[in-house]
Amino acid sequence: MLGVRVSTFIDKMKLKNLTETIDTSQIIIKHADVNRPALQLTGHFAHFNNERVQLIGNVEEEYLHQMPEEQKIEIYDKLFSYKFPCLILCRGYYPDKYMYDAAVKYDVPLLMTDKTTSDMLAEVIIWLKTQLAPMISIHGVLVDVFGEGVLITGESGIGKSEVALELIKRGHRLVSDDVVEIRKVSDDELVGSAPAVTRHFIELRGIGIIDAKTLFGVESVKDSQKIDMTIHLEEWRKDKEFDRLGKENQYEEYLNSKVVCHRLPVRPGRNVAIIVETAAINHRQKKMGYNATDELYRRVQENLTKGVIEDII
Repeated sequence: MLGVRVSTFIDKMKLKNLTETIDTSQIIIKHADVNRPALQLTGHFAHFNNERVQLIGNVEEEYLHQMPEEQKIEIYDKLFSYKFPCLILCRGYYPDKYMYDAAVKYDVPLLMTDKTTSDMLAEVIIWLKTQLAPMISIHGVLVDVFGEGVLITGESGIGKSEVALELIKRGHRLVSDDVVEIRKVSDDELVGSAPAVTRHFIELRGIGIIDAKTLFGVESVKDSQKIDMTIHLEEWRKDKEFDRLGKENQYEEYLNSKVVCHRLPVRPGRNVAIIVETAAINHRQKKMGYNATDELYRRVQENLTKGVIEDII
């Protein structure tokens, strides 16, 4: 099962570890949801999910502040005995002695942030959902083109990296070259990123490895991107039919989610980068409700109808 080490979680979320004696590298977060243990602080532990990160905000803090010491000791001991991955305290709230002692007793890290409860909650859920989402790796290139995530696939040596390089020169941003990690963060959303080892690097045959971030600046790269469409590059052949009207969408499937796919024939002298740009803009236009193919059909039908009427007259 996928998991995130609490030590990594602390670094990524920029949290302060209040219990440094606990080895956070050995504690794994396996659930993307977050729980606010309000009911548990009243003594109700039915259906308590101890696999979730726990988060205490202003409301819980006020309730704990007025709670008698004897009751605190009892509640803390029972709460931390469930050994959940960690407890985050928001708005710069520091734990009292009894909470700290219970956390250390059961090896549950206490973490602190100055952020508001709602901001921290949203940030943690979004990050954990991405990290814990089902993931596959595929051979391809992912580029952000006008805000659209374009996954470029095709056989090795067909020119995917060269297309990505041209797109970067035209002001677009590289997400990953050669290997793309695809995560399913929701039922209808796929997010692509690069493996940490190859991030920002491009392999160009005849030249070698280049660092896009160093050569073209930080504005030329991006860590992750939602995948909106796929461009599959194929060698041009006379005997093969390629879509000329785009009336019916074709799809590629990743992690049981379908992504619109365009198959582009590649031949010498063809500027594939401009075609990819146009495909991205056209895809966005379709999402906004306008389809050029449908408009062409409408005009043809309109002219045919006019022609029939004129013939009758």
